[in-house]
Amino acid sequence: MDYKNAGVDIEAGYQSVELMKKYVKETMRPEVLGGIGGFSGAFSLEKIKDMEKPTLVSGTDGVGTKLKLAFLMDQHDTVGIDCVAMCVNDIACAGGEPLFFLDYIACGKNEPDRIATIVKGVAEGCKQCGAALIGGETAEHPGLMPEDEYDLAGFAVGLVDEKDLITGADLQAGDVLVGIASSGVHSNGFSLIRKVFEMTKESLNTYYDTLGKTLGEALLTPTIIYVNALKRIRESGVVVKACSHITGGGFYENVPRMLHDGVHAVIHKDSYEVPAIFKLLQEKGNIDEHVMYNTYNMGVGMIVAVDPSNVDRAMEAIRAAGETCYVIGEIRDGEKGVTIC
Repeated sequence: MDYKNAGVDIEAGYQSVELMKKYVKETMRPEVLGGIGGFSGAFSLEKIKDMEKPTLVSGTDGVGTKLKLAFLMDQHDTVGIDCVAMCVNDIACAGGEPLFFLDYIACGKNEPDRIATIVKGVAEGCKQCGAALIGGETAEHPGLMPEDEYDLAGFAVGLVDEKDLITGADLQAGDVLVGIASSGVHSNGFSLIRKVFEMTKESLNTYYDTLGKTLGEALLTPTIIYVNALKRIRESGVVVKACSHITGGGFYENVPRMLHDGVHAVIHKDSYEVPAIFKLLQEKGNIDEHVMYNTYNMGVGMIVAVDPSNVDRAMEAIRAAGETCYVIGEIRDGEKGVTIC
């Protein structure tokens, strides 16, 4: 009896590391110290000398049951982008610049090519936001997980000068809410999606004219990483007063997180076109509109609040980052919360 007979293939682990190294190297930043494969990742904080009060911000998250679609479609090169996005978008919400990222993959059986493909996606996400992939772990769990399945999670650390933290403290009535478009469902609400649509290859490969692609292609579209859009706004001289990443819990849970007591957010549903995937989901599942806005991003993945005088500059900066944006609402005096009308 040996470890391989017990279900853990150490050699496959070595092969996975070798296959993923080329993708990891593409994410390196000058601050990364040492090579790939050590017991920990080292990252120089030399640049904090240029800040008054350097502050670390962090985020951790996973991809959730969206992975079930990746298994069915045998497509594993985009979920890593989702994993990075879910972490670094939260850091960007605080005004932070993502510095480095670590991933964790738990699998029933280590298939080196598949693991390398997953990490390829993680590396692509890191490149999109400028973070270095400085470490990670692939854990083989025979008997605990099915051989053909895996889970994926990540952890990111960013940096911001304390004076530049986005806290929402200065938010006031009259401030304008600018929504930055999502690419679709992103990485939340897939447990409900899997109840609405039949989870078979045939169903996922069904082409919908309204979507302009197959259902599977629409649902697996990776989450947008908003780091560059937020950075462009900052570089334009616009102060983002408050920011909300629209993830699990949709508008009703996430928008209030950007507010302080005494202010109320009002969002106008007709201010932008809700993407077809949400309309299809709502129709097929006979889902109440409130549930939709309480579960999904409905086409808006990030919301920033700015002074009315800065709206045009903020939107110009967002577009310069390659993203689509809309004026979707405003801040009013009132009880902390959000009204969607």
